[in-house]
Amino acid sequence: MMSAPALRLALAAADPALSLSLGGGGSAPVKLFLLFTVLSFASALLVSVTCFTRIVIVLSFLRQALGTPQLPPNQVIIGLSLMLSFFVMGPTADRVWGEALGPYLDDRMPPAVAIEKASAPLREFMLRQTREQDLRLFYEISHRPRPARGDEIPMTVAMPAFMVSELTTSFRMGLFLYVPLLLVDVLVAAMLMSMGMMMVPPAMIALPLKVGVFLMADGWRLVVASLARSFQ
Repeated sequence: MMSAPALRLALAAADPALSLSLGGGGSAPVKLFLLFTVLSFASALLVSVTCFTRIVIVLSFLRQALGTPQLPPNQVIIGLSLMLSFFVMGPTADRVWGEALGPYLDDRMPPAVAIEKASAPLREFMLRQTREQDLRLFYEISHRPRPARGDEIPMTVAMPAFMVSELTTSFRMGLFLYVPLLLVDVLVAAMLMSMGMMMVPPAMIALPLKVGVFLMADGWRLVVASLARSFQ
């Protein structure tokens, strides 16, 4: 009976495309296929299992609260959100690479085991940010028994619960940003009314005041620091 190394050499000599790694994650074409499959869902994964949703919503709230709906432009908001997401998700991405993706690409782990090990760090990150009531909601909807340990929570429950929690948290943070800047609008409108300057648009006076107050408080640093620390 032909040994595994001899069989691998024979397959490689016959056709390089048929050269399979018998002890690991599969052939190079299979790896490329799986890689492109993951990349095709990259945008959905970015929104559903990372911190991107919270960051982009809070920054959008901030832009509306400042009264500059076009500044910063959408490209800058998305770019800053991506960079902050890479920063926050760095430790989780390192664990996914070291525990799953790296061994799989080195043919030291089959695909099914790699997927299971890659989902563990993501599940741990999501559960740290997920509210208990959101997890309980999706268990009640799916009529599933609640597991005793967090690592047994399936991704089909953890992902929607995480997204709902992220929406709730991001809107709460956006509200905390919006209200102080809204007070500036109210004060400017009241002052203009008291002075009889009803024909002057309040936004024209409030905009530079809000931007000035925001810059004097070093607002961008505070907002970015609050967003990054909210995931710790």
